Amino acid sequence: MSDALFPKTAPPSGGYTVLARRYRSTGFDELVGQEPIVHALQNAIAHGRTSHAYLFTGTRGVGKTSMARIFAKALNCTAELSERDAIAAAILRGDDIDVIEIDGASNRGIDKARELIASAGILPARCPYKIYIIDEVHMLTKEAFNALLKLMEEPPPHVKFILCTTDPNAVPATIQSRCQRFDFRNIGSARIAEHLRHVAEQEGVEAEEGVLLQVARLANGSMRDGLSLLDRLIAAADGSLTATLLEQVLGLPDRTLVEGLVDAIADGDAPEALRRMHELLQRGNGVEQAIDALADQFRAVMLCTVVGPDSGLVDRAGEGLEIVRGQAERFDAPALVHMIALCDAVAQHA
Repeated sequence: MSDALFPKTAPPSGGYTVLARRYRSTGFDELVGQEPIVHALQNAIAHGRTSHAYLFTGTRGVGKTSMARIFAKALNCTAELSERDAIAAAILRGDDIDVIEIDGASNRGIDKARELIASAGILPARCPYKIYIIDEVHMLTKEAFNALLKLMEEPPPHVKFILCTTDPNAVPATIQSRCQRFDFRNIGSARIAEHLRHVAEQEGVEAEEGVLLQVARLANGSMRDGLSLLDRLIAAADGSLTATLLEQVLGLPDRTLVEGLVDAIADGDAPEALRRMHELLQRGNGVEQAIDALADQFRAVMLCTVVGPDSGLVDRAGEGLEIVRGQAERFDAPALVHMIALCDAVAQHA
């Protein structure tokens, strides 16, 4: 995997820069898991069919703001500009004079909207477009949305909007109807783990097989969350990331105890199953957390039973995969589905 695909930004002098910022995407080819959107935006630029307004939606940490900056850079950093590289760097930092970033959560009122309207008529200083990136746009007040709508109805030809939100349902339909909407999907665990593996290599940190996949699963589709979790592990590690370290730092249930609990259930050994669960709870894991870990193990075993251990759907590696493979031979799929349903029902009342 090339370093160009996963760039590393050198930390500024005087302090440490978190991984999520150091490895933030700087080009279309670096955005992980959003290839259809990248293709659509690149085609729009290539054919001169870019819209005056875009709405980027999706959960946190999936690349909305990074995509907005990269798209703005592609629109404004034309070959004719003598300061092209400096402008590109400024856009990616979020402090370019022609690409204005506004945080909808902290600048949500009518006064900020009026200020935006007043400045929109001014031509860009050095680029083709004046581009407004409004993050968490759903946080704007009704009055601010109304003011923004008036500007979006008849925008000056040099103005473009990129609105980003984690809650598209809170964005008025009148605003959405004037935007090209792109829905960012959650990033798959395998893609996140691949990126985390490269970052760990760049940081000179070794990781046990399966640890990064577990971190990727805990990220729940968010690359930023995955990098933040990796940051915590690296800070606590002594040169190597292990399953034990993962459990200690993130407060996860001991995987060995969970696997032993499933074995006891397979054996029909109720006393041993109770002892295993008691030990999980004694180690500080809450009932809901312990039940979730048990359900997760049952899901892995069920997938192994139905599609086999080599399908790529079983998110285990190394010794963990071998244990799941062995447990799959001791259950049938209907029983596993029933036990997962029981765990989910208990978790709802925990």
